[in-house]
Amino acid sequence: MNAPIARARRDTLGDMLRRVARVHRDREALVFGPRSWSFAALDAGADRMATHLLGLGLGPGDRVAAFGRNSDAYLLLWLGCLRAGLVHVPINYALTGGELAYIVEQSGARAVFAAAALAPALGALPPGTMLRPLDPDDPAGPVAIARDAAIPTPPDPPIDEDSLAQIVYTSGTTAAPKGAMMTHRAILAEYAAVLHHFDMSADDRGLAALPLYHTAQMHAITMPQLMAGARTVLIEAPEPATVLRLMEAERINSFFAPPTVWISLLRHPDFATRELGALRRIVYGASIMPGPVLAELAARLPQAGLYNAYGQTEIAPFATLLRPEEHAARPSSCGRPSYAVETRVVDTEMNDVASGVHGEIVHRSPYLLSGYWNKPEETAEAFRGGWFHSGDVGYFDDAGYLYIVDRIRDVINTGGVLVASREVEEVLFAHPAVSEVAVVGLPDPKWIEAVTAFVVLRAGETADGAVLIAHARGHLAPYKLPKQVVFVPELPRNTAGKLLKRELRRIHSPQENPA
Repeated sequence: MNAPIARARRDTLGDMLRRVARVHRDREALVFGPRSWSFAALDAGADRMATHLLGLGLGPGDRVAAFGRNSDAYLLLWLGCLRAGLVHVPINYALTGGELAYIVEQSGARAVFAAAALAPALGALPPGTMLRPLDPDDPAGPVAIARDAAIPTPPDPPIDEDSLAQIVYTSGTTAAPKGAMMTHRAILAEYAAVLHHFDMSADDRGLAALPLYHTAQMHAITMPQLMAGARTVLIEAPEPATVLRLMEAERINSFFAPPTVWISLLRHPDFATRELGALRRIVYGASIMPGPVLAELAARLPQAGLYNAYGQTEIAPFATLLRPEEHAARPSSCGRPSYAVETRVVDTEMNDVASGVHGEIVHRSPYLLSGYWNKPEETAEAFRGGWFHSGDVGYFDDAGYLYIVDRIRDVINTGGVLVASREVEEVLFAHPAVSEVAVVGLPDPKWIEAVTAFVVLRAGETADGAVLIAHARGHLAPYKLPKQVVFVPELPRNTAGKLLKRELRRIHSPQENPA
């Protein structure tokens, strides 16, 4: 294909933003604190940010790391990278020390944009890596740059749909983090699927509270809503009182959060007093929603449709969805695959297992990662057999609905018998004294792994381990019962609200903590 034709047909994320801005020009696209951005202003800001980035000596394909909390500055940096043909590298703002340094160095980032409060955690940057400000009110930061009308339009970047747009690092639960390489083509294909399956439209009024460094908030919610011409109110973090206040004041009709955040909202006293009748779309995912919480959400917000999304970083991150009209019949399912995803459940030899039989979930999709950055062996392992291996255990029912059993690493081997931690958690969560629960296997000389439950009690409630085990005995086979129950004030989570079972294993393992 010759160059003029290729350019006329090009479809990158930066091109998408320009097209959307021309359709919705003066409509309000983004609100952050006192600032409001129209679609036209975001588009112009992306151009100015791109020109600034290229003026720093960066060129197409160079990696630019973002190390900060949610803000309009954070989003403007991302949009500027897209428009300049640079590769955005989001970094979890809670990271410190070796893992943070590893991502900066392994990605080969030529620039790190960091919030002032977080910058000291970076330490000494690798030679040739520049440090730039990311705070929304910094006079040299992205907001000021995006508002500077004197900055010219950038040159058209020499990129195409298969150029990298982002390298997103996995959480590194069992080894060093891996950078999932996401192309413009892959991310745009995922946005189109989200728009269709989540029923998004220009009439949406979204509240973005989860971290933008996480693919669920950025790529399954915020950017598809931008693509739809919708309005987004962006806040720094999902503090319950703030979320509930803004839901009422802004008449929010669409909100995404993992189960932990929904639980915190339901337990907050303001939930009963705020007017939340505008809410029409409840999206949840990132971890498994306990059945009792799902029932409570449906009862207390009956006008809102429930959307259960399942996926992971490597699939941009949307794979399957259980729609509102499907919840009543199958509340524990994560739905059926997106129109752009082919999903199987297989045994260790890559044979399909029968309905109801547990196996590993594998995917094919145009919006899968292109591989792990500079990790060819890990890439080959993840794509063995021509399918992407999710690391999740699940099964299909006879109607083709998918159910998640557990992460492969979270399945407990107790006395040579496998136990799904989720099954035990669901039973314990049904006890009225339990607010939150996590079940893991801890090393044990007799059982190999002892089923261990970590429990957070509801405010004002009391219970002991014997009571909870007796409750579980009426619902579980004896070998699935917890060998011990540990009461804790809170469960460890990352900044995206995802439960960190590895931390429970690390802290409470007898080998790690003999005392």
